[in-house]
This record gives sequence, C-alpha cells and structure tokens, in this order.
Amino acid sequence: MSTPEAGGGEAIRAQVLIVDDEVEHAEAMAEALRRPGHVCTIVNGLAGAEEELRHGAFDVVVTDLVMESETAGLEVLRLARELQPESETVMVTAHGDVPTAKAALQGGAYDFIEKPLDLVVFRNLVGRAAETVFLRTRNRRLQGEVDAAYGFEGIIGNSAAIREVVGAIRRVAPSSIPVLVTGESGTGKELVAAAIHKLSKRAERRYVTFNAAGQSESLLEDQLFGHVRGAFTGADRDREGVFEYADRGTVFLDEIGDMPLAMQPKLLRVLETGEIVRLGANEVRKVDLRLVSATNRDLKQLTADGTFREDLYFRIRGAEIVVPPLRDRREDIPLLVRHAIGRYAADAGRERPEVSQPALMRLISYRWPGNVRELFNVVHRMVVSSEGPTLDLRDVPPEVRADEQEEGPSVRGLAGVGLDRIEKEAIRQTLALTGGNREQAAQLLGIGERTLYRKLKEYGLR
Repeated sequence: MSTPEAGGGEAIRAQVLIVDDEVEHAEAMAEALRRPGHVCTIVNGLAGAEEELRHGAFDVVVTDLVMESETAGLEVLRLARELQPESETVMVTAHGDVPTAKAALQGGAYDFIEKPLDLVVFRNLVGRAAETVFLRTRNRRLQGEVDAAYGFEGIIGNSAAIREVVGAIRRVAPSSIPVLVTGESGTGKELVAAAIHKLSKRAERRYVTFNAAGQSESLLEDQLFGHVRGAFTGADRDREGVFEYADRGTVFLDEIGDMPLAMQPKLLRVLETGEIVRLGANEVRKVDLRLVSATNRDLKQLTADGTFREDLYFRIRGAEIVVPPLRDRREDIPLLVRHAIGRYAADAGRERPEVSQPALMRLISYRWPGNVRELFNVVHRMVVSSEGPTLDLRDVPPEVRADEQEEGPSVRGLAGVGLDRIEKEAIRQTLALTGGNREQAAQLLGIGERTLYRKLKEYGLR
C-alpha cells in the first residue's frame, strides 16, 4: 500500500482485488478505483479469487455476493479472512440479497454496497476500507517502533529508573553470579530474571521458574531435589527435581523470602558445592546452575528476625537489582498504557483505540499500589469494555477515576502564588513526566508545541 505523506496531501493507494463474474461490471468498478490511484486486479470467479489470495497481497477485496453459486461471495470472504487477514472485504450485492450481506458483516466483512452502484459512493467506501487497513498497519508499526525504542526484553520504559535496571541487567547477565531481584509485587521482577537468562551464556539452556511461597518443607524439597523410587508412599519411580532439570541453565526462584527456614541450609549447600541428593538416595549428584531469586520482602529485616539465614542472604545476593515501583517512574506510564492497549486490542481482534488526554492523566496520577500488573489489568478492562475509537475518562474504572493522587503536587498553599510561577512549575513537572518529550508535554498541557517552546525560553527551562 502506498501511504499518505506526513502532511496528508497524497491519497492512500491500495492494492485491490475485484471478484465479479460480470466482466463489464468488474471493469467499471476497476476504472472507478484506478482514478484515485488504486491498483486493481480482476478475477471472474471463486477459483481465480483463491489463486490470487494465496499468491498475491491485497489491502481491499471487493467481491460480488452471488456468482457461480449463491454462497461464492461468502467463500471469497472466508478465504480473504484466512489468507489475507490484514485486508478488508467489501461485498457487492443485489437488493434481494441484503440480509445475506448483513450476515457477512458479522463474518468479518468491512461493509456492503447494493447494485446498481453509485461509483462515487463505491469509490469512497473502498477508500475508507483502505484507510482502515493503512491505519491498522501504521499503528502496529508505531507500536513496534515504541517497543524497539523503549522496550528491553519485555521491560517497557525510558525513565532514568528503568534505564538503571536495564544497565544492571546488561552488567550482570554475562557472568554466573547469583542475582537477587527485589521490588514490590507487580513491578516485573520476573521480566528482569528472564532478561538476565536470555542475555547470559546459558541462554541456550533451560530457564526454569519456581515459586517458593506457600509450600511445605517436604513438598518443597521433593520439587527442588527430586526423589528416588520408594522414597515415600506413592513414589513409584525416580524423578529429577528442579535443580537437576535446570542443569547448566538458570533457575528463577521467586518469593525466596517465603522459603521455610529448615530448607534454607539445603539451598545454601547447592549454591556452595553444586551438589544435590535426591530424597531417599545416598548418591550425590553435581549440578551447574545459575540462581536468580526474587522477593518483595525485606530480607535484611528477615535475617534480623531470625527467619532468613544471613549466610544464605549474602550468597544469593551476589548482585542485587531493585525494580522501582510504578509511582516512582510515572513518566513511563504513557508508554506502558499504549503498549498494553495495542496488545489487548490485538487479542480482542479490534481496532487499536487511542487514549484521551484526560484518561491518560488520570492513569498517570493514580497511586498504582499493584504497580505494572495492576496498570495492565486496568487497561485490559478498558479495552474490552469500550466500543469507541478512543478510551476516555468514562472508560477508566471507578476506583481509579475516583482515587486522589497520593504523591502529586498539592493544590494547597497556592493562594497568593503568581500565575507565572504556577505555570512554570506545571511545565517543569510535565517535562519531567514525559522524559523531556516536548510534543507529548504540550499535549498534556493542552497547548501548542510552539507555545511550549516559547514558554521554555521565557522561563529559562530546558
């Protein structure tokens, strides 16, 4: 597809497949579409349509509903959906077949138009279908560019705090040093662990995740170390545990702060000697693994309380990466929101909606006690429950919409403060929020970019 210029001056030129067993009618449609620059391919039946759809590439498919059979057009629609899922299909129908054409809309058709055709209306309809394809493709490309620019192994953000996390991952990944990932629940600690493995020398080996929370000592030991046949009732065969299974790879041990105290010296032995013994066995087995552990608890406090061994704490904390809470990197929220919208819109099979500035500001100012996980859940609900092209403030869940910003600038104490000082502070904080992105800051402030540039000079801001 030929796309418009940045200024929108050039019309969209689409690749169009026309399927119609009436040759003159097909030529008339093609001529109407070639005038604005669309490239048209004509076939006169189902077999030709299938051949083109299998081997060509089309933005819009225009098909007559009734050709060699009453369902031929519906079969073209099915093939288009299967073979050219990014395209849109326009149905051409006689007056008596309108109910069938309406049913085709539920089957994925873009729209239908009745004969005899008003060629101007027809050309505009195909143009809108082509624009829909173009916008969807552009949104997907832009989302990919955002992820490429601001995403790192699934970690989305461009704030200083996230850049520090990414830098730490890059520094520790090539070694085999144990890494402790700390942070509040929902911050993305598992993404950090996965990135460490993927960038390590063990990337081609197994990456095994295991959650230590809420398990008894006996079950935990069996799962981590394995057992031999007859070790306990029901042990009818040998089974290797997580440590053996992950040999020469990486184990991500989540919620390590919840590990029972009696299990901790056994884990320490594995880290110090690389040796394990299956339950019910005497044989010592050697393993070579890299441990990445995570917790949302204060392990220093747990060691002081006597519920976590200090020697194990120092062993697993060869390097520590602290993942910041979302409230400490609010400038990443617009990127996270747009990433989540694209992801969940694709899952729902709908057009990727935009997000209005009031809705985005509400999401930015919310406290997010559940961090990124909570943000993604909220955006998912918004995408699924909304129907329009824009996610607005009314689409924000009530508990988020009603919440007062906990740590943002207070409006108290503004009486008597000059408007220029208030404006300067608003601009300064908005620029910090957007990571210095003037275009985005201007949108959030509700002013033009030129106006913002002038005020930056006026207030001496950079």
